Amino acid sequence: MCDYSPERIHRILFKISGEFLAGGKSQGFDHDTIEQIVADIIEVKRMGVSIGIVLGGGNIFRGVSEANETVRRIAADNVGMLATVQNSIILAEYLRVRNYPTVIYSAIQIDRVSKFYAPERAEASLNEGKICLFCAGTGNPFFTTDTAAVLRAVELGAHLMLKGTKVDGVFTADPQRDDKAEFIPDISFDDVLNRQLNVMDMTAFSLAREAQMPVKVFNVTRPGMLKQAILKRDVGTFVHP
Repeated sequence: MCDYSPERIHRILFKISGEFLAGGKSQGFDHDTIEQIVADIIEVKRMGVSIGIVLGGGNIFRGVSEANETVRRIAADNVGMLATVQNSIILAEYLRVRNYPTVIYSAIQIDRVSKFYAPERAEASLNEGKICLFCAGTGNPFFTTDTAAVLRAVELGAHLMLKGTKVDGVFTADPQRDDKAEFIPDISFDDVLNRQLNVMDMTAFSLAREAQMPVKVFNVTRPGMLKQAILKRDVGTFVHP
């Protein structure tokens, strides 16, 4: 079992799916849900933790699932990237009205609403105490926002990547489909591969494993769990080298 030391966590990369922002709706935004996640982010920020955030775009447009005979995968993924920009603008506004400064960094150039991402620029913003939102994925089609999240975590020297999901962490099977699925509180990258568990897509997982970037998978639907996932080893699943 790998040592888990909350006192060493001073910078995190937080990955949130776009679907979560929709709450119980099939798409769009749910005000109460966004209020909850903003409160959780502020709670962690008040701990003195540096925060980077990567948002998905599935509440607006899911690139790969929208591809068809007319719309190529490349085009669909580009639209999906733009959906993550929209989500970042919304979340930044909720933080702004609470007087928490944010900077939106995009992997594609959209100067009117975001800054063009470069690691040194984002590093400077994080050091200034700003909450950074990273959107447009990696800027390339065929790569998920999970991959973008791991990439940003590695580039910016995060001590932990946190992936918010609708379940308590990693299970032996899908707990929403299998009543016998067992919760796994702690697991190594190698064990994930050997047991063929679905933590994130393989490109993202391979990068995290190669860079030895620890990942915490936890239930983001419960208020206050972002802070608890950082402070307590037994909250969520700790995936580590």
